[in-house]
Parts: sequence; structure tokens; C-alpha cells
Amino acid sequence: MAGHSKWATTKHKKAALDAKRGNLFTKLAKEITIAAKLGDPNPDSNPRLRMAILAARKVSMPNDNIKRAVARGGPNSSEGDYSEIRYEGYAPGGVSIIVECLTDNKNRTAANVRATFSKNGGNMGADGSVSFNFNHVGLFVYKSSVAPFDAIFETALEAGALDVEEEDGHYMITCEIPNYGALLKALEKYGEPESAKIVWTPKLTNELTEEAYASLENFIGALEDDDDVQEVYHNAT
Repeated sequence: MAGHSKWATTKHKKAALDAKRGNLFTKLAKEITIAAKLGDPNPDSNPRLRMAILAARKVSMPNDNIKRAVARGGPNSSEGDYSEIRYEGYAPGGVSIIVECLTDNKNRTAANVRATFSKNGGNMGADGSVSFNFNHVGLFVYKSSVAPFDAIFETALEAGALDVEEEDGHYMITCEIPNYGALLKALEKYGEPESAKIVWTPKLTNELTEEAYASLENFIGALEDDDDVQEVYHNAT
């Protein structure tokens, strides 16, 4: 909607988490598992795993669930064989959409995502059809109460950040993906971030009316109902 904040447009915020808790835990468990499989199963030396576990704890995911998800990604486990897949396309109104998935069945996921686009008035595109209009970066979000802006700014830039912005009571700190781990370590003195992820941020935005934005939220909600869909990004404001 007009005037919608940049932070809100970076990633669609899931609505009614309590009603979708099982779905959310499934997604978080997949992210923990693949983070453990692709890197060190020790979160102290694996930034992606550490942030995945933090995200799970923030929504009160039971510790036993977290431990099982890490174990599935361990070197001696035959489980957790997920593939990361990205789909691109357009929602109604020409809004650019990027859908990131973790799946153990690529054919199933592709069919389901394509059907969701089709049933909700969207159009699937080829690889690269909309991602050229996004930056793929690390994004750290802190409450602005953790430290003065100048302190955060200096720490972040010395550790390789691209930019630091303050908006809606939060600091948004971006970096190139290779600098993600170093920046996370440098920022640890300010405590755990509200969020720390690799994201797609739009270079150009598409301003929508409130009615059109409501339709977009319904479209994204339909995508997020699929357990294989991890994240949905868009360029609407």
C-alpha cells in the first residue's frame, strides 16, 4: 500500500502465525536441517544455522524439534535431503515475485507453485525474469534502542556492510553475501538481531492501492500455505 515501509516490503510478514504454527515449524525445521547439512552442525561456527535456530526459538519452537532438525542435517543422517529452488514470476498488477523453496520432491513443488500462480491470477516466469530487479544481500535488523546510530554505522561499515538505514525504530544493515558471517560476528556485541537472513530486496518498487495490496497479500498467503515454500519476496509498496 502507498507509504508502506521498505522493511515491510523486503519480506512479506506472515499473518496469523498461531493458526499456522504447524506449517511454520515445518518450514523452520527444513531451514535448520539444510543449514546443518550444508555447513557445520555446530551453530557457533555456522552463521546460517545459528540464525535459523534463533528464528525457531523466537516463535517458541520446542527444543526437541530443533535438536531433531539439526540431527537430520548431520553427516551420518540419511534424512534431510532437501534441494533449494527459486521460482520467479508476477502477481496480479505486475508485482514481481520471488519464491524460495526447500523440497525433497522438485516435481511436486514446481507443480504446486505453478498451480498457485495460475489459480490466483499470477504468471510464472523463467529464471531471471524478475530477479534482475532485486539485490541478493544479507540483511540484519536490530531495534534502534540497542545502540546509537553512529556506533552501529561504524561497526557495520568496518565489517564490510553495504549500507545502514534507520526506519520505523529499527536499523536495517545490508551486506554482500560473502561478508555475512563476518558482519554477524561484528554485530554480536549488540546482542541477537531481530532478524538476520539472506534476502532479496527490490531495486525498483511497484506502488499499489490498498485494495491491490490486500489482493497481493492473499496471493502471497496462498503461496506460503505450501510447506515447501520458505520465503516469498516482492517489490510492492
